[in-house]
Amino acid sequence: MDELIAGYRRFRRETWPQQRARFEQLAAQGQHPRTMVIACSDSRVDPQMIFSAAPGELFVVRNVANLVPPYMPDAHLHGTSAAVEFAVRVLGVERIVVMGHALCGGIRALIDGTPPEARDFVAGWIGIAARARAVALRCDVPEQRQEAAEHEAVRISLDNLMTFPWVAEAVGAGRLGLHGAHFGVATGRLVLVPAQGAPLTAS
Repeated sequence: MDELIAGYRRFRRETWPQQRARFEQLAAQGQHPRTMVIACSDSRVDPQMIFSAAPGELFVVRNVANLVPPYMPDAHLHGTSAAVEFAVRVLGVERIVVMGHALCGGIRALIDGTPPEARDFVAGWIGIAARARAVALRCDVPEQRQEAAEHEAVRISLDNLMTFPWVAEAVGAGRLGLHGAHFGVATGRLVLVPAQGAPLTAS
């Protein structure tokens, strides 16, 4: 905990004086982000840093392997789906970006099998991306299987977003755009992952 407190003190000393007016405005006027980012919980992948975003600009939900489950309004607990609903129906975001990344542990578990220590919840959760495992295993170059599965997991989440009726309606009306992306941890490169077709480098 000491290192977190030290980081907070640096924030108060160095960042807060520069950002105070922005935070006060956000407190008074509420948040109005135009973009939702669905990213992985991986500690190496920070959407705010990658997109050079200021506080209040991104509405972010992070989970294992940046997955979106299909629309399933029932009595179970749906944290990611709740965040999507709030972003689209309450905040009225203009775009949703699903951002995968290289070296994703969730996708590695999908391909190679979930570690015994992570089978209570992780195994069922990454099953959302079962199709990505099939794509990886069809890849002729073993070294490319992980990335192929990471890209496919992004596409699966984009497909699943369209099962939410109010997402599909907003997309059809031109009020909402869905976008896929993939970040290279070692390279710092971002590629755009369309729902179909080859990824494109975001230069």
